[in-house]
Amino acid sequence: MALRDLFLMFLVCFLWAAHTIVSKIVVSGMEIPPLFYAAIRFGIVAVLALPWLLPAPRPRWRIVLVGFLMGGGGFALFFLGIRTASPSSAAVVSQLGIPITALLSLLILRERIDGRRALGIVLTFAGGVLVMWDPDGGFPLSAGLLLVLASTAVGSLAAVMMKQIEGVKPLQFQAWIGLSSVMPMILLTTAIETGQADKALEAGWGFVAALLFSALIVSLIAHTIYYGLIRKYPANMIAPLLIMNPLLTVALGILVTGDRFDARTALGTGLALCGVLIIALRRSHVMSLASVLRARFR
Repeated sequence: MALRDLFLMFLVCFLWAAHTIVSKIVVSGMEIPPLFYAAIRFGIVAVLALPWLLPAPRPRWRIVLVGFLMGGGGFALFFLGIRTASPSSAAVVSQLGIPITALLSLLILRERIDGRRALGIVLTFAGGVLVMWDPDGGFPLSAGLLLVLASTAVGSLAAVMMKQIEGVKPLQFQAWIGLSSVMPMILLTTAIETGQADKALEAGWGFVAALLFSALIVSLIAHTIYYGLIRKYPANMIAPLLIMNPLLTVALGILVTGDRFDARTALGTGLALCGVLIIALRRSHVMSLASVLRARFR
């Protein structure tokens, strides 16, 4: 890989990691209602990507459903979860999306899972559960991390469904994500949340900056750069580099939001990332697609 492209890959992973930190600050520090945050974010994405909306992929119902699951639906769950979950633990739990995608591709697309990938799935789930388990509260799992896991599962389902749609370009897909997400999110935030405008005004320009970073820098620029890289290089070359995303998130979480990183979390993170690496080195195209669209992560 050319040095310039390696730097771009690092930049993309850094922006994804920074987005997790920014989201934590918005919904926890600024106390912005999560559904409202998702509605405004995808409204901006829809407007900015509108020129690339057409021609509409077929079947249209599938792209609308995938767009909502990958966009507003998944991100709403993530924003709800990260209010109480730490960014570093959320980043590790989000890695469960790769084995979940593998299992869903087995069930839906009838793809084969060999012994090596099965080992990766077991290690990733073991690491994720170890991070999610709250030893101080006994056996119950963290509610915030369960929401992050639900967001990851929704994104994985959407990625597998996306495999059945051909010929969708990166910015075109971002346009459909925004269009499919904005109205449901507006209805949900109106029905469930209160005081959205007051809290947004109180947060001021910091909230505006976070929105622009999330919608413009992360959704449109970082994702587009990543799509270009996975088209240029083999998946087995790009896949190991994606490990930088959770590692950078953990580092930023410790430095910026004061995340606790004890021995249990370190062991869980190590197991999960080893499992992800085993799966990623042999993953199919749908696995690559799942990682980029879920950069929640994202």
